[in-house]
Parts: sequence; structure tokens; C-alpha cells
Amino acid sequence: MDMPINAFKRGLKEKRKQAGCWLSLASHTAAEICAGAGFDWVLVDMEHAPADLENVHRQLQAVAPYPVSAMVRPPWNDTVVIKRLLDVGVQTLLLPYVQNAEEARRAVAAVRYPPHGVRGVSTSSRANRYGRVKDYFTRVHDEICLLVQIETAAAVGEIEAIGAIDGIDGLFIGPQDLAASYGHLNNPGHPEVQAAIADAITRMKRTGKAAGILAFAEADAKRWFDHGADFVAVTSDQFLVAKESAAVAARFKS
Repeated sequence: MDMPINAFKRGLKEKRKQAGCWLSLASHTAAEICAGAGFDWVLVDMEHAPADLENVHRQLQAVAPYPVSAMVRPPWNDTVVIKRLLDVGVQTLLLPYVQNAEEARRAVAAVRYPPHGVRGVSTSSRANRYGRVKDYFTRVHDEICLLVQIETAAAVGEIEAIGAIDGIDGLFIGPQDLAASYGHLNNPGHPEVQAAIADAITRMKRTGKAAGILAFAEADAKRWFDHGADFVAVTSDQFLVAKESAAVAARFKS
């Protein structure tokens, strides 16, 4: 049986712009609906969504039949959690709140087998199609994509050091946490924050690694793509349901 191919990672290497949808409802039905919508990628969130490992597994199964890449954001840069996500077949991870090169190195070690890392070895898991991918252990590192989030002013100062780490494929800006770090809680549109984001994306690109950001306003998403971002989260299942349900309800109020 063939090794699963990471189309998202291939897209980054080919310099293709990729738009994605955040999955925050912890619903395999919502995940399947969004997977068939035409996005390049979807992200199953565990940090700010009520999703545990079993729920993530179900969402991955719901997404699998569709031509869309699936990634997962675990709740923390935790070696044990990362190991379990890799075993259920996650190929692209977005790790929150990575502050420096040492934390980035620890993340790389978590996704690599010895002697290059500390990932525990299971010879039969969803990741290797239950032992049916015979060359899994010789090719797995080619298909793992590791992304880290830059979410504080301190982390912005470490972009070059983090981007220099072998095994880090991309850096991703979390605008809300970044805004809070700069003293502008719930105001990522503040000029200071916007200037920091623009500078950060430019510097990310100079490291040779992919740059990403979350931008649910269409004008912002297009602006960051134009500025050089390689992958942008342009909406979420939760955002769409909240926005559209309120809009429909409003049209029927007297």
C-alpha cells in the first residue's frame, strides 16, 4: 500500500497559495461539509475547541475522502500529544505558542523517530495504514509538515532563529494573541499590530520557510496573500454558522 502524500506540504514547496478553513465545532459532520467546499486545507483545532483525540480521529476520517489537506492544532507543544496525533494519521501539525529556537527544536524532535528525534514507534497505526505501508519508516519524514505559531512580541523577535531550525516547514501568526502581547487585547487591527504582522511575514519569507496567518475578513486575507503569505485561514465552521445564522434570523425580525 502506498504512503499517504502530504499535498499541503507539496503545495508549500511549489509556492502555491493555499486557503484554509478552521474547524472549531468538534463536529465530524461540519468537518465533512467544509472538506467538500473546495478549500486547500482544513485545520482541526484542539487548543480553543472541545476536541479530544477520539474526536480528532473521527474528523480526520470524515475529511479523508475529499481532495483537501487536513492539519491539526494540538493544545500545546507536547511530545506525548504530538505522538498520539501522528499515530492517528496527522501529517501536518500547527503548534501554538512556540517562543524560541529551543522550543522549535523540541517540536521537531517530537515528530521524528530516533536517532533524529523521540517519537515513539508503533508498527501498526492509522498513520501507516495499520502496517500496510511497508516503507513507512523510511519515507515518513518526507510527508510530515511542521508549522509553529508566532503569537507574542517575544516570538516575533525570534523569527530568524526559529526559521533556521531544520524540520520547521512554516511559521504562522496568531493575530489575536499577538495583539494581546502588544497591549491591544481583542484589537489585531491596531496599527502597531498590523505593522508587526507585515514585518513578521516579510522576515518569515526571508528565512526560506512558509508564512501563514489567520484572517477571516476577506480583504485582510487577500492583503496578506499579496504581502507574501503562503497559507491563510480565511474562515471557520464556527464563524460561518454564527455569522450566517444571525444574518438569517435578523432578516425575519419584525
